Amino acid sequence: MKNVRLYMIFQWVFFLPIILPLCIIFGALRGIVQMVERVMEQIVSDVMPSEQAQQRL
Repeated sequence: MKNVRLYMIFQWVFFLPIILPLCIIFGALRGIVQMVERVMEQIVSDVMPSEQAQQRL
């Protein structure tokens, strides 16, 4: 049982410096993509004429 715990600690110490930066990078990229999508949707809804505006003309 003690060997398993030491092995798990070794795995965490070895892989954490690899996994943590990857998670941070991919999380940031995902956030950027989602924000760009929201901004594009807002631009389209603000710029494109709505049906009501067309009826008034």
